[in-house]
Amino acid sequence: MHFEIVGEIQNIEIISIGGNIRDIMHIQRKYGKGRWRKLKGTARIKLFGGSICDAELHWYEAHGIGKVNIKIKRILD
Repeated sequence: MHFEIVGEIQNIEIISIGGNIRDIMHIQRKYGKGRWRKLKGTARIKLFGGSICDAELHWYEAHGIGKVNIKIKRILD
């Protein structure tokens, strides 16, 4: 599903850090070594069809690399 984040991500929470991340080996091979964290938060998004809604997002993040693999887990509207 293609989408664009409109505004800021809010209510950010850490789900897991480092070796506790299930896909840590894949993430490190693809994006490089770092202090990886899996996070979740809510944001207003614009879907490919043009509709705007609130959604829960999950992503991985490391210092110096940034947010990767942002995905929609749940539409909140």
